[in-house]
Amino acid sequence: MSAENFEGDSVVKVTDLVAGYIPGVNILNGCSIEARRGELIGIIGPNGAGKSTLLKAMFGLVKVHSGTVMVRGQDLTGLKANKLVTRGVGFVPQNNNVFASLTIEENLQMGLYQQPKNFRERFEFVADLFPELKKRRSQRAGSLSGGERQMVAMGRALMMEPAVLLLDEPSAGLSPVKQDETFLRVHEINRAGVSVIMVEQNARRCLQICDRAYVLDQGKDAYTGTGRELMKDPKVIQLYLGTLADTA
Repeated sequence: MSAENFEGDSVVKVTDLVAGYIPGVNILNGCSIEARRGELIGIIGPNGAGKSTLLKAMFGLVKVHSGTVMVRGQDLTGLKANKLVTRGVGFVPQNNNVFASLTIEENLQMGLYQQPKNFRERFEFVADLFPELKKRRSQRAGSLSGGERQMVAMGRALMMEPAVLLLDEPSAGLSPVKQDETFLRVHEINRAGVSVIMVEQNARRCLQICDRAYVLDQGKDAYTGTGRELMKDPKVIQLYLGTLADTA
């Protein structure tokens, strides 16, 4: 899908975002990205570039000092996470992303605690994407593998019917086979109509499946383009893909 097809159809637009965990120390230094309807956006870059901080700032988990986060034309900058969920933003963190003592079904119920009456409808939607969740709905999440937990976390984030899903390192810690399965699931979520912004250390694999991508460096968007363009860009290859090739 080409960028031209989404002209004027922005789902998320982040402009000149400055944010950090400690007052006076910024991790993001004027970062700007955009996701249009139906796009799968990749965020890559070296360690410490601010990739995960960007998602957390967008989801109200890191203090935004300046700049804006627009979602479907509304300024949601600095809004708390529970409010963002009702405005169409889903987030799957890298770690501690399931309730281990709860069953798969109970985890999905937690994703819809603000709209419990819609559980049956949303459960069927998620089950169509991840049939295993329906088959094993009574199994406790703590007994699942890392890849299975990732599936539950994605499913829970989809329960509120988000317009955009923020994924923080979805393949981290998984075997190569499980990584491929995770990327396939992300692609299926995107094909189901959910825009996705994915931070990923597996840079080459990320660029292979995304529509467009941003390379972050020192808290700014250093390069942008389609996945294929960035994979062939000599500067990106020399400065970023080379250092990240071991994880690809």
